Amino acid sequence: MTALAVLILWAAYIVRDALLLVYVSGLLAIGFSPIVRVIERQKVVPIGGRLPRWLAILILYVLILGSITLVMVLIFPPLVRQGQALWEKLPEMFEKGQQFLISKGWLKEHLTIREAMERAPGTGGDAVGRVASAAADVGGGIFGVVTILILTFYILIESWNMREASIRLFPRARRARVDAAMREMTVKVSAWLGGQLLLAAVIGTSSAIGLWALGVPFFYVLALLSAVGEMIPVVGPILSAVPAIAVASTVSLKTVVFVVIFFVLQQQLENHILVPKIMSRQVGVSPVTVIVALLIGGSLLGIVGAILAVPTAAILQVIASELMTDVDEPAKKA
Repeated sequence: MTALAVLILWAAYIVRDALLLVYVSGLLAIGFSPIVRVIERQKVVPIGGRLPRWLAILILYVLILGSITLVMVLIFPPLVRQGQALWEKLPEMFEKGQQFLISKGWLKEHLTIREAMERAPGTGGDAVGRVASAAADVGGGIFGVVTILILTFYILIESWNMREASIRLFPRARRARVDAAMREMTVKVSAWLGGQLLLAAVIGTSSAIGLWALGVPFFYVLALLSAVGEMIPVVGPILSAVPAIAVASTVSLKTVVFVVIFFVLQQQLENHILVPKIMSRQVGVSPVTVIVALLIGGSLLGIVGAILAVPTAAILQVIASELMTDVDEPAKKA
C-alpha cells in the first residue's frame, strides 16, 4: 500500500503541470457554475423551456469576452494616445532619469538606451536564443489559457454527472452532507472570483485618481497596469508600481516621492485591510487564513500558488470542518 502511494505521488509530480491546468480549470468551473445555473434557468420563447447547458455556458463566455471588449473599446483610444505619447517621450524621460542618477552619484557614466538594455540583468547571452525563449513562453502561456478555457467548458458540461459520481463514492448516510459541502465550496470559490474582480477595480480606480491628482502623465495607462497587477498577488502590485515611479521621475523628485508614498500606502491598505477584509467577507475565510495561505501558496508555486491560495484555503476549510464534525460526533455520543 505504501509503495502504491509513493508511486502515485511520483506520477503526480511528473505530470504536475498538467494537473495544475486541470485544477485551475476545476476552480473556474466551480466559480462559474452558479452563474451558469442562473442563465440556464432563463426561459426563452423560441425554445419554450430552459436553455441547454452548453448554450448557457457559451452565453457566459460571450458575456465575459463582451465585457472585456467593451472595456477595451472604452479605454483603448485614450490608452493608445497616452501609450504613443509615452513611447515618443521615452528617450527624453530616459535622459532625465539618467541625469538625475548621475547628479546623485548613483550612476557613474552616461549610457544610451541600447547600452542600458545590454547591461540590464538577465540580458546577456545570445539575443536570438532569448527571443526564441520568450516566444516559447508566450506560446506556452497562450496554449495554457486556451486549454483552461476549453477544459473549463467541458467540466461545466459534465459537472452534474461528475458531482453525482463523486457523491456516490460515499456511504448513503453521508451523501447529503457531502452534497451540502460541495455546494458550500461552490459558493466560496464563486465569491473568490468576484472578490478578485472587486479588488482589481478598487486598485485601478484609486490609482487613476491618485496619479491624476499628483500630476503624473499617462495615468490612464498606469492605472490599467495597477488593476491588472492586482490580479497577481504579492509581486503584481509591486511590478505595476515601477512604471508609475519611472514616469513620475520625469516630472520632478517631489513627484517621485509622493508617488512612492502613495503606492506604499495603497499597498499597506491592500495587504492588511482590503485583501483580508474583502476575501473574508466574500469567501468566508478569516484574514489570518488569507495571509497564511498567500505566504504558503507563494512559497510553493510562486505567483500561480499565490493566485490559487485563497480558493484552495476555502476548499480545505470546508473539508476540515466536515472532518472535525465527524470527530466530534463520536465524542458527543460517548
